[in-house]
Amino acid sequence: MKRLIGLLISGALVFGSAGVIFAQESVKQATKDVGKDTEKVAKATGRTVKKTTKKVVHKGAHATQKGSAKVEKKTETTK
Repeated sequence: MKRLIGLLISGALVFGSAGVIFAQESVKQATKDVGKDTEKVAKATGRTVKKTTKKVVHKGAHATQKGSAKVEKKTETTK
C-alpha cells in the first residue's frame, strides 16, 4: 500500500511538472508527453498491485495449507 501511494504521488508530481514543458514546447506535444508519463505511472502501479496481490494470496494459501495439515494430524491421532 505504501508503494502504491508513493507511485501515485510521483505520478502527481510528474503531471504537475508539465507546466514547465508547456512553456518550452507546443501544447500538443506537451499533452502527449504528459499522457505517456501518466501511462508509465499507471503501468508501474498495476505491476505493483499485481505483485503485492500475488504475494498475499500465496501467503494466505500457505497458511491455509499449514492449518489443514494440523487438523489432519489431529484427526489421524484420534482414530
